[in-house]
Amino acid sequence: MSRVRHPLALAVLTGAWLASPALAQTAAPPAISVTGEATVSVAPDQAQIDGGVTSEAKTAREASDANNAAMGKVLLALKGAGIDEKDYQTSRLSLQPQFAANYKPSDRAPGIVSFRASNRVTVKVRDVTKAAGIIIDVLVGAGANEIGGIHFTVTQASKHLDEAREKAIADARRKADIYAKAAGVTLGEPISISEEGAPTPMFRGKMAAPMAAGTQVAPGEETLSVTVGVSWAIKAPQ
Repeated sequence: MSRVRHPLALAVLTGAWLASPALAQTAAPPAISVTGEATVSVAPDQAQIDGGVTSEAKTAREASDANNAAMGKVLLALKGAGIDEKDYQTSRLSLQPQFAANYKPSDRAPGIVSFRASNRVTVKVRDVTKAAGIIIDVLVGAGANEIGGIHFTVTQASKHLDEAREKAIADARRKADIYAKAAGVTLGEPISISEEGAPTPMFRGKMAAPMAAGTQVAPGEETLSVTVGVSWAIKAPQ
């Protein structure tokens, strides 16, 4: 039995010895890995306004009919204001029963006192500085009794983010230089660069006044942020 095991053990040792140089060649080279961060501030050039009509009546049919008539006036007003039909669409449509304040699910009677119908529309505003406040006034003037809010966006965000990406790489290099100096080594070429997560827009605008005639809107600005992970090789001592 010993004469069978020894050649096998020798083969295993020889294979391991031959494989060790290959394993050494595939080991990761010494590197310094850091993250770089950067932000750019951009004025938004587009907005979305959410508004609509809520109607209440004793029957579902009455509530629905009243709501349809009111919403029809709102849509006509948007068209009359020059808003392209492709820039506004229905975002929510609902019809729900309203129960008495003291109603309990265990009560035998239905407890329904009325029905509430709601129709909401989202309007895309392509000229933020001139049209956002005007559109709100159009909605309210046509009978909209719900304004859900206004959301500002930057349509060419990726173009502006390119500037932040360059700054993020520079920030990563600055950090890597600090670590290299502290460790007494020299940085080589970058061996990997990755953008971590999705670039994040941080909105800083807000409504400047309550929803009313002559509504004033402050678009503010959006801050676009980028984070990158970069690894630099460490140069071998000369």
